[in-house]
Amino acid sequence: MQVLLLGGHGKIALHLTPLLLARAWNVTSVIRNPDHEPEILALGKGANAKGKLHVLISSLDEIKSEADAAKILSDTDPDYVVWSAAGGKGGPARTIAIDETAAKHFISASYARPRVTKFLLVSWLGSRRTKPSWFTDSDWSHSLNVFNNVLPTYAKAKLEADEYLTAHAAVRAHQLASGAKDLSPLQAICLRPGTLTDGPATGKVALGKTHAEGKVTREDVALVADALLAREDTQGWYDLLNGEEEIGQAVERVAREKVDAVEGQDVDAMVKRFGLGA
Repeated sequence: MQVLLLGGHGKIALHLTPLLLARAWNVTSVIRNPDHEPEILALGKGANAKGKLHVLISSLDEIKSEADAAKILSDTDPDYVVWSAAGGKGGPARTIAIDETAAKHFISASYARPRVTKFLLVSWLGSRRTKPSWFTDSDWSHSLNVFNNVLPTYAKAKLEADEYLTAHAAVRAHQLASGAKDLSPLQAICLRPGTLTDGPATGKVALGKTHAEGKVTREDVALVADALLAREDTQGWYDLLNGEEEIGQAVERVAREKVDAVEGQDVDAMVKRFGLGA
């Protein structure tokens, strides 16, 4: 398998890269700063690395169109695309350019490319328009505070990307169910961690539908992302915190029970808003 990892120097991506290589998957890590290339390449020299690691120097805030994203997909020819980039450094304009604009261009370009069969987008737990049934009032108040006051530009940009991925997934599912012969399935996975920490992995999580207030280590996020990508039956929104369930068991459960934290959100409205319907 060929994996395109966007935002390769991010902390989650640095944990994820060796896990993907250990599966004998080849990884192209996209980074902006060439000074980081030796650090990335070192990840491919570990004892467990069975796949090949490549580095692509490219600034995601220069992705201005679907064609720009499509060129990178054409050059790297991935089976799976992982979005683990964030535009938090550089002010609101850069946040929108990366977290919303570039992310959406890569999503649409991936859906237009038959070889891409999985797209995993790392988002955040509070990215939603309406209060889900399993949130407490405190959970919703916490999410709204982050959304409106703490990180408003980031939160709104991420919601745009999440909903864009979800809308594309809904349209593709409808097309396949209607008997489309020229389209292939594409697993759309939106992984939505709570407050990120840099401690060592715990190996135990709450996954699927969780409360809004909580933390999760970046290494645990990477472990969950790796496990989700390794299956053919994972798709939808997965909220993530550290918890009590072993990661393997948690991933098996959400796949078996078809858990999707998009429940309660208006997917049809997403499709209409982005003009993706028939």
